[in-house]
Amino acid sequence: MSEQRQRVLLTGGAGFIGSHLAEALLRRGAQLTIVDNLDSFYDHSVKKANLNAIRGIGEYEFHALDICDMEQLSQVMAFRCPEVVIHLAACVGVRPSIGQPKLYERVNVAGTLNLLELCRQFHVSRFIFGSSSSVYGATSCVPFSENHVELRPLSPYAATKLAGEMLAYTYAHLFGLQVICLRFFTVYGPRQRPDLAIRKFTELLEAGKPLPIFGDGSMARDYTYVDDVVAGILASIDLKFRLPSNGAPFEVFNLGNSHPVKLTELIELLENVTGRKATCEWRPPQPGDSPVTWADTSKAARILGYRPATPLKEGLSSFVRWYRDAAQGCSEPPEGLESQTVDASVRTSPQ
Repeated sequence: MSEQRQRVLLTGGAGFIGSHLAEALLRRGAQLTIVDNLDSFYDHSVKKANLNAIRGIGEYEFHALDICDMEQLSQVMAFRCPEVVIHLAACVGVRPSIGQPKLYERVNVAGTLNLLELCRQFHVSRFIFGSSSSVYGATSCVPFSENHVELRPLSPYAATKLAGEMLAYTYAHLFGLQVICLRFFTVYGPRQRPDLAIRKFTELLEAGKPLPIFGDGSMARDYTYVDDVVAGILASIDLKFRLPSNGAPFEVFNLGNSHPVKLTELIELLENVTGRKATCEWRPPQPGDSPVTWADTSKAARILGYRPATPLKEGLSSFVRWYRDAAQGCSEPPEGLESQTVDASVRTSPQ
């Protein structure tokens, strides 16, 4: 597939990972369409700031559109005729999904099905699905490999991501849609969502407030810098499929750092980077949380050439610099950013 003016539709492009990916796509000459409903899961102004940052790299078309609105989504697909659809929009977060399972099912499963069906109708060449390391759940086999078949999701969010993968496989099998599912492992970096641990801990450290620690601090996560994840997504766009024996053009890849770090170690690194001492408030473990995530990235390295290049301390330093700049008002979004074509109700939450 040619990189020049490749037509790409990106859902969730106003979010954390999506905005970084959008910039990378524009830099390589893509004709980019972003679909994002600017959900109120976190402050609206954050997503508007992200969209304006993308505009600083290049021009794109934006639609404030809910992926559950099949009719308006179909209009965008018919108008833009994308060659590649990258689907990052979702209701996100393990803990919120426990209280709102039906919302997560509707957006993450039915919304994904809408996109797959439109990819079939409009003859899209490739569908790239932003999945999650949470699909591995309670497995005791580490590091997590794409070959694991006994997946045990521990939350509605995780279950909906696994359901999205299975629907995507079905469309690859039945209709020959080229599908790549990417399991992201605890992505962090500039623009990180306010609800995620590194962002929350940094905010509390800077304010001199205690950090809430759920469990005994031994929970480990495979923290992955956003630029490394973006590189893996771009490699997935360029991958030339070699059809397996079953004939379905379908692949799953872990995008992680393959180096789990305990929560107590993360806090020590943040103390070092911020120059501030943490006070911890110990609390009971939260339901739905996995004790460890750890990516086996050998398949992604072999097939995609994926090699994460950002050590955690370096990535944390980059994040803290961005956070402090933003806190001083350097990231204030200008007013007046509106949808160019569609104005839909706010329902979903981009990643």
